[in-house]
Amino acid sequence: MASNTIRVGNVEIVSLSDGLLEFDLCNFFPSISQEQWQPYESHLTEEHHVRFNLASFLIRSDGKNILVDTGLGPKPTYAPEVPWGQLMHDFAANGVRPEEIDMVVMTHLHRDHVGWNLMMQGEKYVPTFPNARYWMSAIDWEACHQPAVRDRFPNAPTCVWPLAELGLIEFMHGEHAITSTLTAVPTPGHTPGHVSILITSQGERALVLGDAAHNPAQLEQTDWVSRADMDPEVTRQTRRHLVERLEREQIVVAAGHFPAPGFGKVVRLQGRRSWQVL
Repeated sequence: MASNTIRVGNVEIVSLSDGLLEFDLCNFFPSISQEQWQPYESHLTEEHHVRFNLASFLIRSDGKNILVDTGLGPKPTYAPEVPWGQLMHDFAANGVRPEEIDMVVMTHLHRDHVGWNLMMQGEKYVPTFPNARYWMSAIDWEACHQPAVRDRFPNAPTCVWPLAELGLIEFMHGEHAITSTLTAVPTPGHTPGHVSILITSQGERALVLGDAAHNPAQLEQTDWVSRADMDPEVTRQTRRHLVERLEREQIVVAAGHFPAPGFGKVVRLQGRRSWQVL
C-alpha cells in the first residue's frame, strides 16, 4: 500500500496535497510567545515558521469516491511561484481523475479548503468535479453571507456561492450521516459550522480533523488558538474535548495541516500528550 494511503476497515483513505503554506509564528499564533514554542521546535521549520500541508483526503467507501476539502486552488497568474495549486497534479500522480469524484465534502468554508471546487470556463463557473455533489455545513453557508464575518471567507463568492446556482449543494445539519461509513461531527470554533469527518468501518475508526488543530503542538496545548480561529473560546473547548476523545478511544487521525500524509494517533508519552505518526 502506498505511503499516502491507509485502510480503516473496508474504507481506503488517500492523502492528496495542494501544496504548502508557511507563516511567521507571530503572524499565525499572535498570542503565543517564541519561548512557549521552545518545547515544540520539532514542529517548526528551521526558520521557526509554521508550515502547513494543504491536504485533501480521497475516501473510497460504499462504492463511491469522496473528496474531503479541495485545497487553496489554482496558482494565480500573477504569482506562478507560489508553493500551492498542486492538487490536480497530485490527482494525476495517483491515477485519479476529477470526473471520478462522486461527492465533495467540505470541513468548513475557509479559502484553503474550497479552492478547487470550481473552475472558470469562458465567463461561467463549472464544477471541477463534474459528477459530484458538494456537501457543506448549513451554518457555515449562512456565516459566509453575513457582512460582519464575510471577510473571513474571502473566496466564497467564487468558490462556494456559485455551487448554489448550479444546484450542486447538499447541506449538513448538526451531526450528519453522509454515507453508511461517513458522519460529519460538529467541531465548531474555527468556523461556526466547522465539522470533522468520522469514518467507521468493521469496528475501526478514523477522523478527518479539518482545522480543529493546525499544528501537532496543539494536541498538548489545546488552548493555543490561531488568528484563523473565528471564535477562540469555542475553539479551545472543542479541541480540548476532541483531543481527549481521540486519545481515549485511539481513533486514527487524518490531519490536513500536519506534515503529509497527516496520518497518526494522539498518544501519551511520559505523561505528555503527543502526535504519533502512523
